[in-house]
Amino acid sequence: MDFRGQNYEFIPFGSGRRICPGISFAVAIVEVAIANLLFHFDWEVPGGTNAEELDMIEGFGMSANKRTPLQLVPKACFS
Repeated sequence: MDFRGQNYEFIPFGSGRRICPGISFAVAIVEVAIANLLFHFDWEVPGGTNAEELDMIEGFGMSANKRTPLQLVPKACFS
């Protein structure tokens, strides 16, 4: 989805001629934050469950959301 066009799902950024000038900066900052979280932590499923045991059934709604939210536990990796 293009968030710089006429899609009004991203109302905080605005649209048209009055679109937020910092939208490119915001996208870059979010990418850096997610990359840092992935780099500095090892992510595990709580309770020792396997990937095959995860509930991947979608819930009912306007968008495709998981019925049960994914919960992960960050473990500090010392590299």
